[in-house]
Amino acid sequence: MTADRSSGPALAVVGATGAVGSVLLQILSQRVDVWGDIRLIASARSAGRVLAVRGVETEVLALTEDAFDGLGVGDVALFLTPAEVSARWAPVVTARGAVVVDQSAAFRDDPEVPLVVPEVNGHAVRIRPRGIVAGPDCVTAAMIAALGALHAEYALADLAVSSYQAAGGSGRAGSEALRRQLSLVAGTDLGEKPGDVRRAVGEDTGPFAAPLALNVVPWSGELREGGWSSHELAVRAETRRILELADLPVAVTCVQVPVLVGHSLTVRARFENEVDAAHAREILEAAPGVVLVDDPAAGEFPTPADAAGTDPAWVGRLRASLDDSRSLEFFVCADNLRKGAALNATQISELIAVENA
Repeated sequence: MTADRSSGPALAVVGATGAVGSVLLQILSQRVDVWGDIRLIASARSAGRVLAVRGVETEVLALTEDAFDGLGVGDVALFLTPAEVSARWAPVVTARGAVVVDQSAAFRDDPEVPLVVPEVNGHAVRIRPRGIVAGPDCVTAAMIAALGALHAEYALADLAVSSYQAAGGSGRAGSEALRRQLSLVAGTDLGEKPGDVRRAVGEDTGPFAAPLALNVVPWSGELREGGWSSHELAVRAETRRILELADLPVAVTCVQVPVLVGHSLTVRARFENEVDAAHAREILEAAPGVVLVDDPAAGEFPTPADAAGTDPAWVGRLRASLDDSRSLEFFVCADNLRKGAALNATQISELIAVENA
């Protein structure tokens, strides 16, 4: 399975049959084609499936060393897999000379692996001593293009965010759990008694710490020392890395909400310089990867339902802080599978393809 060098570098998509992989295959068919051979790789249980890639029926290969035969310098392997899978197989790919683009948490903290959002720090993709480029958590990805554009103008000094995360951020297990729970509570007279929702849902909370239907869960990810969750710590660390602000004060609260697709965040950003809301709107209107929808009086504001299935981060409710002339507050939402993972990984891979053209 040697790549056709005359038509572009090879692309291997590892985890092609997962939720993010399915979205990525759609994206590949919608963007300019820079690839030669495109191969699809997944676990042994998915091997043999046939999926369409840019109109070509392509058989899914099992994840083995043979699946990477023919990959070399200039080629890319894009990993949409759990961290332990990426950690195991990425070195196999880089040993062949190809570049790994990884969307898991396996390498996000590695100082020798750039953490990249192309709209903000695409230049970082060129310096990769380990041959690996990482993408951020889908929550960070939802806000960072807007935040990065404002930082370039005003110099970010302090950040406080709360996330409202879709069930789909936990993969198919999360989406399916929410659907099951909604069916259990639909048409049920829950009344106003404490615990009604819990009793209706029972023990089947899926990957969440509590029932999500008709409810919110005040943390996501795994709990860490001090009461912080893994997602909260990830947003803090990743924002610092992407914006190259190692000491940036960041306060984060991550919340699960009963939405299938689309992460949302409220953001309060304090800057070194005084801000002007009108000028900030101009900045966001021109920012790549951002759409400003901000006329609440006319009913124009972003919601996860608007963001689902789209590429940009949607920003609205932008306003200057009442108490601080250097602070802005806004709301942002984005499709967690698309903007938060598949699109970002595709954009990184395309930067590498162009670099090697």
